[in-house]
Amino acid sequence: MGRKLLLEHIDVPGINTFDVYRQQGGYRAVEKALKTMSSEDVVEEVKKSGLRGRGGAGFPTGMKWGFLAKPEGVPRYLVCNGDESEPGTFKDRYLMTHIPHLLIEGMIVSSFALGANTSYIYIRGEMMPQIRIVERAIAEAKAAGFLGKNILGTGYDLEIYVQPGGGAYICGEETALLESLEGKRGNPRIKPPFPAIAGLYGCPTVVNNVESIAATVPIINDGGEEYAKIGIERSTGTKLISASGNIVRPGVYEIDLGLPVEEFIYSDEYCGGIANGKKLKALVPGGSSVPILPANLISKTINGNARLMTYESLADGGFATGSSMGSGGFIVFDEDQCIVRNTWNFARFYHHESCGQCSPCREGTGWMEKILHKIETGRGNIEDIDLLWDVQRRIEGNTICPLGDAAAWPVAAAIRHFRDEFEWHITQPQEALSRNYGLAHYADPVTPIVQ
Repeated sequence: MGRKLLLEHIDVPGINTFDVYRQQGGYRAVEKALKTMSSEDVVEEVKKSGLRGRGGAGFPTGMKWGFLAKPEGVPRYLVCNGDESEPGTFKDRYLMTHIPHLLIEGMIVSSFALGANTSYIYIRGEMMPQIRIVERAIAEAKAAGFLGKNILGTGYDLEIYVQPGGGAYICGEETALLESLEGKRGNPRIKPPFPAIAGLYGCPTVVNNVESIAATVPIINDGGEEYAKIGIERSTGTKLISASGNIVRPGVYEIDLGLPVEEFIYSDEYCGGIANGKKLKALVPGGSSVPILPANLISKTINGNARLMTYESLADGGFATGSSMGSGGFIVFDEDQCIVRNTWNFARFYHHESCGQCSPCREGTGWMEKILHKIETGRGNIEDIDLLWDVQRRIEGNTICPLGDAAAWPVAAAIRHFRDEFEWHITQPQEALSRNYGLAHYADPVTPIVQ
């Protein structure tokens, strides 16, 4: 049974309200941090914990905080990235919906650590229910004296504001988020300078995602060293996983990092196995932007060890044989799922969401969608596979922000591990179309589904 640091009280009736959250020990971390610790002490505890960013990159949170510039007379900002637009990921939305005060408490602790007196929670525009829930939680916390002027008589001032996002995937990238927060088009910035030097309004800024900020609460309550005892190697603590796809029990799960991947899939405590008695074909462990892993690479790493739910184990062997923890969007595919169709679906998404600022991404994502659609609808030829590989190769590493990489990696991994399935679509187009859609969907087998 895994430990519950973030979801321990998630099923308590009324936990979304201040009074019930407080009864369950809520805001103890704020009292401890503001009354008994300095801001440097809080940063040091987060460093000791080994907490890594839970939004996808996995960069050490305490180290990121340590980079924050502190010029005299210049405000500093904490911005919470609640955009969560990665396909297959919904754990931050779950937290904001069911236990919003955990996020608010984490925001207060983290803002204090960074010396920020104004902080923002940027929430995806489509999440209007969550926006209202978080705004209500902020109002409750302020009414109870945990926000505003002279919090708990400590002399520390803090205001938190919610900003609805623009409804664009690209605004999940931290510099595009800052552009959007400033009222501009959400295009990523060229770095350097990094946000820690020149972020929101040109001032030093830290951007962390919802789960990362929420995790500071148990770290301060229990101590960074205790938190670091959970997990394995440099993957410490617990992690929220958004599990979906062909599994018996989809949902949000909190796991100890280091749990074997197969145990997570087949244990009744978590996913409960593959639905309808099917066999496992592949999975995407960290949201749509990470490489897909075929079943034969899930049980063992390139070094022969069991594949674990950690940053290191999932990446073992690089993208040739590994993947990434990413945002924890765990998508499972059974034996009947079509990899070509899934890859085309991802490519459609990234083409649609590209901001268009970089030519390799703007043009390349469109080309990948077109080529994949051509193969998927029975009009491809063998040369298209090599062309697709060449296009993704020219995108990766050649864009301002990681969206280009996010679009290229799933395509590369699909070809690398399932090239025979691409070839089958080309050599047996009628059979492929019949399996995926049924020929009744086509007046003519070469008619595309999407123009």
